[in-house]
Amino acid sequence: MRYFFLLLILCSLIAGCLTTSFPPVTEDFGLEDDEKRLWQRSKEEQRVLNNSGLVYRDNEIEDYLNKIARNLQTPEILARIPFRIIVIKNPYLNAFAFPNGVIYIHTGILARMDNEAQLATLLAHEMTHCTHRHALRAFRDRKNKAIDLAAVQENQIGCDGAVDLLALLGSTGCMAAVTGYSREFETEADMVGIRLVSQAGYDPNEAPKIFEHLTKELAEEKLREPFFFGTHPKLRDRIENYRNFLDTRYQGKRAGTKDTEVFLKKLHKLILDNAFLDLKAGRFYSAQRGAKKYLKTKPNDPRAYYLLGEISRQRKKQNDTDRAKAYYKKALSIEPSYPDPLRAIGLLYYKEGKKTLAKRSFESYLSLSPHAPDRAYIKQYLAQCNE
Repeated sequence: MRYFFLLLILCSLIAGCLTTSFPPVTEDFGLEDDEKRLWQRSKEEQRVLNNSGLVYRDNEIEDYLNKIARNLQTPEILARIPFRIIVIKNPYLNAFAFPNGVIYIHTGILARMDNEAQLATLLAHEMTHCTHRHALRAFRDRKNKAIDLAAVQENQIGCDGAVDLLALLGSTGCMAAVTGYSREFETEADMVGIRLVSQAGYDPNEAPKIFEHLTKELAEEKLREPFFFGTHPKLRDRIENYRNFLDTRYQGKRAGTKDTEVFLKKLHKLILDNAFLDLKAGRFYSAQRGAKKYLKTKPNDPRAYYLLGEISRQRKKQNDTDRAKAYYKKALSIEPSYPDPLRAIGLLYYKEGKKTLAKRSFESYLSLSPHAPDRAYIKQYLAQCNE
């Protein structure tokens, strides 16, 4: 309760304060003294986060994301703020930027997007928080309110789907990742961001589609609004803001590119990896959607069919056992030496009392994976099958 009270104080502080006017970054930009301290604190928090094991390591994906980010800003801005994009292994829908230009994006939100234009929208939004110095302005307002955030930095703040991440975040990261900024800052990031997207040659009409997809997902999963698209302002308001902006500024203009094919080609592996994370979190619908999205790009990957089998086996709805078996058999038809479906289908056979079939599956699994971490566990099943 004590931590929850601190979070309420922080949220009301940031959302309700009068914003400090401050110019955005220009080519003759120089850090203020308190801004230097804010950047230093950001580096310290990032060091902890980067060494936590939560970072999704894929050089090709990182290069791709950073290339898009560089295309959204001028060389003068990039010389002042060395933007860097890092991916976090987390199926929940979030992205957040530290004031020094390091932007963290969850695998969950990347896997949910359809194309590069939508990705550019997210990046441009977060980059605007940096170029327009929202963290500095928010912290100065906080200082004017004479409320100390040290207590938040020193304590873990519970939040569904982000416990591991929040345990690593200090006050700077907590504000960026959890509470968000004021309505004014979030709207400014949306509007400046969509201009950057259009200037870079992307189709700005894709911007509100991210929010539409996420609105549907929230209803399906019965979740609260995701952090990145949180309460400053709410999802529906931000969709309307984008649409009004498009109607007044871009009506009748030639649409830019979406780059769907290159986006899916670059991120297909992440989409499947995130689907496994969704399954681990018990998000069966999201995991199933991710697996099927992956199969549109890689239709003959046995891992995706194994994942669909695991979703059915663990979900335990009507006819899910038969569906799980069919998916496992499909995976094995593509790659007979793939051990995981054999273990899984053996467990189903054992539960049904078909011990001969279970024994055959377990023996094949151990033969293909002699050093499996669950070898002792499966041997116990084999012993019971022999009995």
